[in-house]
Amino acid sequence: MSTSMSASVAETTPAPAPRTLRWRVVDIVVAAVLGVAIGLVFWGWNIIGGAWFGAADALTPGFGGIAVGIWLIGGVIGGLVIRKPGAALVVEVIAAIISMLIGNVWGVSTVLSGLVQGLGAELIFALFLYRRFGVVVAALSGIGAAVAAWIFEMFYGSSPNILKSIEFNAIYLGALVISGALLAGVVGWLLVRALASTGALSRFAAGREARQEV
Repeated sequence: MSTSMSASVAETTPAPAPRTLRWRVVDIVVAAVLGVAIGLVFWGWNIIGGAWFGAADALTPGFGGIAVGIWLIGGVIGGLVIRKPGAALVVEVIAAIISMLIGNVWGVSTVLSGLVQGLGAELIFALFLYRRFGVVVAALSGIGAAVAAWIFEMFYGSSPNILKSIEFNAIYLGALVISGALLAGVVGWLLVRALASTGALSRFAAGREARQEV
């Protein structure tokens, strides 16, 4: 190819849009929509997951944490879709607020838990400078939310877990980490991929990546 032709191609090829971490209006709207939708999922999981938690905890005290992952998924999905600072935190907190407003047995502590869990997920995306969004980062984000939940429950409430045995807390932490990695991280990543494949995320990097893979 001649130099002149190369220059002509370079001039007519649009430059890729510069990456920015600033929130757009569409980011705010989608964060709100995701938060509400996931809040409804939380509400349903309060029944299903609550029963699973009780059964697993009755089998082995502390093992109930294996059911917690779905309650951590908001931060993972928010971070994977919006890919901006604060997205994981915002979506998880909105989802927690919706779950509380619909009604559950935990009341305002639901929002406090959502705040802490969202921060845990957010920290992982921040560690990767909001540049990595694969399944490994998603799983790590779920683990971050799980560890944050473990720390919060260690000290919060009328019967904090710090009053329980070391064995209980070790089993609970292990169960939370597994659940966070799989139910929040991997499942959250798969859900975002499925949503992106429908074209619903065409305004986001996750949607553009899905189109390139087709």
